[in-house]
Formats: sequence, structure tokens, C-alpha cells
Amino acid sequence: MTSSRTTSVLTTLTEGIGIALDSLRASKTRAALTILGVAIGVMVVMAMAAAIKGINRSIETILEQTGPKTFYVFRYWSGGINVDNGDAPWRKNPPIKEEEAVVLRQLPTVKAVVIDEESNAAVQAGNETEETVQIQGNSAAWTSVSGGDMSAGRSYTAIEDGAGDKIVILNEKLAVRLFSLLDPVGKHVKIRGQEFTIIGVFAPPPNLFGGGNDYQVIMPWVTFHRYMGVRWGWASLSIVPTDEATLDGTIDDVTATLRRVRGLRPGQDNNFSIATQDKILDSWNQLTGVFFVVMIALSGVGLMVGGVGVVAVMMISVTERTREIGVRKALGATQGEILWQFLVEAATLTLIGGAIGMAAGGGLTYAIAHLTPIPAQVPPLSIVVALVASVFTGVVFGIVPAQRAARMDPVEALRYE
Repeated sequence: MTSSRTTSVLTTLTEGIGIALDSLRASKTRAALTILGVAIGVMVVMAMAAAIKGINRSIETILEQTGPKTFYVFRYWSGGINVDNGDAPWRKNPPIKEEEAVVLRQLPTVKAVVIDEESNAAVQAGNETEETVQIQGNSAAWTSVSGGDMSAGRSYTAIEDGAGDKIVILNEKLAVRLFSLLDPVGKHVKIRGQEFTIIGVFAPPPNLFGGGNDYQVIMPWVTFHRYMGVRWGWASLSIVPTDEATLDGTIDDVTATLRRVRGLRPGQDNNFSIATQDKILDSWNQLTGVFFVVMIALSGVGLMVGGVGVVAVMMISVTERTREIGVRKALGATQGEILWQFLVEAATLTLIGGAIGMAAGGGLTYAIAHLTPIPAQVPPLSIVVALVASVFTGVVFGIVPAQRAARMDPVEALRYE
């Protein structure tokens, strides 16, 4: 009995798929509109899921390069995007100073402290000029948290940093832009009217947010503030605990030291922010989660369009096959069997649209991964979700036409002309 019922279900399923394919061929325009709506919805979901996964992976890679226990001190950081409306909380906090970095370096639980601040300026070498270059001022230990390698020359020392020597390091992209195939080490560049000697070329690790993707100059922190004229107060600290120290223990030491240096009394809130890698990842996941929800809503519009198309196509199909339905009912077909057949047809239509959308989404993901810095990759779960969403759309929007077919009176159906 069970075997017979299974065979019957499979037969009905096969027939439903075959009829749906025949309907596609017979009503190409109507079916194409249905498929297009579903395909667009699925494509958007897959492409956005792939891009978001790539962005999150890039953030994880950047943080991994700094070391698993490295954490950060900011003038103000609350996670996500901060909007300055003229009364932003960060204005109440004093800027981070080099003197504070010096004090923190003396802590027994701290291995390295890197102070960092950025600006933009034009960089000139001979007759070549690049107008938009990221100028980064870092203390001498910057290589311990940056990842990457020196491909030529060397980095600067703590003595050179403290003296404010007029020396710089170019990243590979800028070195090629200004000097082509020539070795830039020992040559000079002009930045904001000042001449600097190139002592090295840096090969940064690839990442989504700069480094190898941008033109970049790295110079000693003191040099940066002496010659770049920056007074923004947006310096941050990257702090590397010693191998023996725990992350929580080092954070406690840094917090207590900064409070003491800044003269904060017990009970007063910190006027600085400390962020661990987990906090930064959580912030990014929340931010990308918002974008993903928006994209799901937009893709839902595409599925709705496809669903409306399903209703139209299936209603026409039911009308055209009224006599066929009457014959089947006269031969003993139940309402459930008729309902199942038409739901299979509807689900097949949307599943075809989902498959086309998956192919288009895969192509779009490939383009994003190879034409942009985003290392997009399709999450396997999104493929399952796309297929389920496609079938679900067909079933939900196909239920009304299927019920209409199932409830037909066989006598009236046989009389239909």
C-alpha cells in the first residue's frame, strides 16, 4: 500500500513538472515575467550574501594580521557608524597623545604600543605627482601590527621617530606609480612643500580597506605632526600584550594607567574607548546585518512580482484545462491530487526562476570577486535558502489557483467549452 502511494506521488510530481514545462513553452511571455521576478529576487540575495561574507572575512583577516590579543584605544568609539551632529560625544574626550603612548609602553604586560593618525596629501617625485595619497604617521613599532613585509629598504627606528627625521616609506603601489621600475630607496619625494628621503618600500597584506589598494606613505609619528600640520585629534593606539600576559589583564592595566595619567577620579567615566577584536567584529556583523536585511526586503519585492506572475499564469492554466480537470475528477481523482498537481506546477515555475537567479548570482559574485577588492564568495547556506524561497513562493502564490482547480464541480467542468 505504501509503495503504491509513493509511486502515485512520484507519478503526479513528474506529471506536474512536465505540464509546467509545457506551460512555459506555450505561454513564454507570461512565464518569462514570472521567472524574471523570482530570478531577480534570488540573484540579489545570493550576490549580497556573497559580498557581505567577503567583507566580514576581510575584517577578520585584517584583525588576524595584528595578532590575536591586540586591542585598540580610541578617542571615541561606540561601534558602527558615528554621525557628528555638532554635539557628538567624542568632542568631550581629549585626543590621544604621544606622551600617553610612552607611558603605556612601560607597562610590564605591554609588548608594543603603536600610535597612528592619518591625513591625505599630494606626493611629488620629479615630474610625477599623485594628488590623493594617504599619509600615515606611525610610531616605530608599526610593523608589529600591520602585517605585510618590507620589499625594499628598511623601516625607521625609535630614535629616528623621536627625532622627527624627514624620512618616509612608500607602499608598492605608490612606488610603481612614481618611479615605475626604478628602485625608489634613497630618492626623494615632496609632500606639502617638504622634501623627504625614501628609506623603504612596504608590501602590505591585501585587504578591503586600504593598504595595497590605496597610494600610501608611512612616516614617523613625530615627523607626521611636525610637517603635516594635522590637528584633528583622531590618533588611535594599537596595543600588543606580551606573550605571558592575558588580554583582560592588559586591558585592566592600560585602563588604570590612562585614568591615572588623565587625572580621572573614582566614579568618573572613562574619557577614552577601548575596543577588542571581538567588539569590532560584532560591530561589523551588526552593520552588515542591517544591509542584509535591506537587501532581503528588496529581493522580497522581486519574489512578490514573481508570485503575482504565478497567480496569473496558473489561473489561465486552470481555465484552459477545465475540461481536463473534469475528466480527471470523473475518473476518480480526489481534490488533494488535483491540488497537489497544480502546486507542483507552480513550484516548478518558481524553481526554474530560482535556478536562473542562482546562476546569475554566481556570475555576479564572480564579477565582484575579480573586479573589486571584495573577496566575495557564495555561502552554501544561501543556495539552500534561495531554492527553498523559490519553491515557497510558488506554493504560497499557487495555492489559490490550485484550490480553484481542486474545488471544481466535475459535471460543470465537463460541460465547459
